[in-house]
Amino acid sequence: MPLSRIIRNGIRPESGATLLETVVALAVLGTVAVTFLTGIYTTSKAAFLADTRATAMSLAQSQMEWAENTTYSYNATATGYPPAPIPSGKDYIGYSANITATLVSGHSSDDGIQKITVTIKRSGADVIKLEGYKRHP
Repeated sequence: MPLSRIIRNGIRPESGATLLETVVALAVLGTVAVTFLTGIYTTSKAAFLADTRATAMSLAQSQMEWAENTTYSYNATATGYPPAPIPSGKDYIGYSANITATLVSGHSSDDGIQKITVTIKRSGADVIKLEGYKRHP
C-alpha cells in the first residue's frame, strides 16, 4: 500500500477487545462464579442439616417408643433407661442416644408417672431432644 494512501485514509485501528474490556469481562465472570458457588455451598449445607435433623428425629422417636415399652422402673429417675441400640448403617455413624427420667413437675416422689427425655447427639453435639411421659401400668 503506498504511503500517500495511508496518510490520506489514516491508519485504521485494529479490531478486537481492549485490555480494559477484557478486565471488566473477567470481573463480571468472577462475580457470577462466586455467586453460583456460594449458592451451591449454601444449598448443600442446608440439605446436610435437614438430613441430620430428620435422622435424629427418627432415632429420637424410636428411642422414645423403646423407653415407653421398657419395664417401668422407680429407680429410673436416678439411673435413666438404657437406650435402644443405634442401627449400624452408614446413615447413623456418629449418633448416640441418652434417655433420662425425671419426676413430673409438682410431684415430690415417683407416683407412677415419669417425664422421659430422649437426647440424640451427633459427634458429641446435641441435635434434638424429645420429651414424653411414661406411666406405671
